[in-house]
Parts: sequence; C-alpha cells; structure tokens
Amino acid sequence: MSLDTRAAVTIDPKSGTRPTALRTKSTKGDKAVGGASHVVLIIWSLVVIMPMLWTLIGSFKTTKEIFASPFGLPANWSFDNYINAWVGNNFGGMFINTVIVVGVSLVLVMVLGAMCAYVLARFSVPGSRVIYYLMLAGLTFPVFLAIVPLFFILQGMGLLNTLPGLIITYVAFALPFTVFFLFSFFKSLPYEIQEAAYVDGASEWRTFFQVMLPMAKPGMAAVAIMNFLGLWNQFLLPISLNTDRSKYVLSQGMASYASSAGYALDFGEMFAAVIITIVPVLIVYIFFQRQLQGSVSQGTSK
Repeated sequence: MSLDTRAAVTIDPKSGTRPTALRTKSTKGDKAVGGASHVVLIIWSLVVIMPMLWTLIGSFKTTKEIFASPFGLPANWSFDNYINAWVGNNFGGMFINTVIVVGVSLVLVMVLGAMCAYVLARFSVPGSRVIYYLMLAGLTFPVFLAIVPLFFILQGMGLLNTLPGLIITYVAFALPFTVFFLFSFFKSLPYEIQEAAYVDGASEWRTFFQVMLPMAKPGMAAVAIMNFLGLWNQFLLPISLNTDRSKYVLSQGMASYASSAGYALDFGEMFAAVIITIVPVLIVYIFFQRQLQGSVSQGTSK
C-alpha cells in the first residue's frame, strides 16, 4: 500500500468474504505538510551530522592539515592523535573516571528513583504528596545556586575532590527527574496484578522487584538513557567540586586541555578527544533507541 493512503481492513468471519480496504487519499495540504517536514528534518540532520563528520575527519589530521585544507581528507589515516590524547593527555584515565562516576550514579539513581516513585504512586503514605511536590521543586532549582553549599557540605564530609563525592552529587540532582518520570508509569499499572502477588504470598520487596518493576521496563529504559546523557555531559558540578587532576572526568578534562594549551593547541588531538567523549553516548543511544521510542509510544497510548 502506498504512503498516500491509509487503509482500514475489515473481515467478516461468518461470510468468509474477501477483506475490503477503506482508503482515504491524502489531501494536497497533507502532502505539503509532509514534504515541508521532510525538508526541515533533512536540514536539521545536516546541521547535526556535518559538524560531527568534520570533527571525525579532523581527528585524523595534523593541525597544519586542518588549517591548510579544513574540508579535505587527511593525507595519512593515522590513529596517532587518538593515542596521544588517550595516553599523553590522560584521557584514558579520565574516561575510566567518567565510566565509574556515571555508571555507579546511574545504578543508584535508577534503583532509588524507582523505589521512591513506586511508593509515592502506589501507597497512601502520610506526607507523600508533600514529598512528591518537593521532588518537583528540585527540577526547578538551578544547579549553580547549589554549588557553594555543596562545596562546604562535601568538604565537611571529607568527600571534596573525590569520585564518591561526585557520585553522591550526581544522584541527588538526577533523582527528582527520575521520580517525576517514573511516577506516572507506576501509577498507571493495574492494581489487580499487585493484589494477585500479595495473594500468592509475595512480600512488598518481591512484588516490587519481580512483578511491578519489570512492568515499568519501558519507562526505566527511557529515563536511564536520559539520565546517562545528562550525567555523561555534566560539566558544572565536576569542575566546581573536583579540582584533583587525577580524578578529572572527560568534560572538565576537555576544558582543561583546551584552556591550558592556548595558542599551541593541537587541534587534531582535541578532535580525537572529542570523538572519544561522544562515542559512548552515541553507542548507548543507538542500542537503546527502540526502548526510548517504545516508552514514549506507550506513555502516549495511556
């Protein structure tokens, strides 16, 4: 069936007659809107893809080649820039620090956020609405206003300039969004399934982890992807609360490298560092985009 038609097929099981399709042709207005939408999407795709492609090609060039022929191909496809960035400028160590901080933070925020959203959505706990509205208020609180209090709190706890300190801070700032997002998913789940688990003798913990949590898997996948993107690209928190160069994450390492090199900046190595930084984000999104699309469609159908 062509894209210009939308068909609804009806079958009569008693008569066994041949299915008939009711077709409605698209109007000229629909075609114009569709064509304009495709043009806008193509332009937007080029705006996003072309700089990334240019950065990828530039990561194989020397600084002299980049200035001599910005849009040309490199004379020698060598991984020297990646090796120098990974080893010489310690981007390998910063990559490991980022994986540790983001990985641990993501696991903690997903577990704690799911448990909090489940209780707020399914149980009548005294003060639950107040807690929920406080979580919503956390979404509106600007991060930069909390930098100074966080600095002294982590300093008093002995966690300033440490990876555990960053992990705790990441979890605290990602938790309100996680609770807000998962609240509606747990709220929409049927109560009959929860009651059936209780009848079968399941405890509250078992009901949550083995019954209710798997049913909220689309929402969990979507919020995990969005939290990963936000935590991986976090810049203000680590640059303010982590000044130990041995514990740098990739975002502040990129800024430090670009500012310290000044006019002697090796653009080839910098482009290689940029590719190292964004590749994990692209891989995660490519592999989990179906879960993200499924969660959005499920949420709209509800």
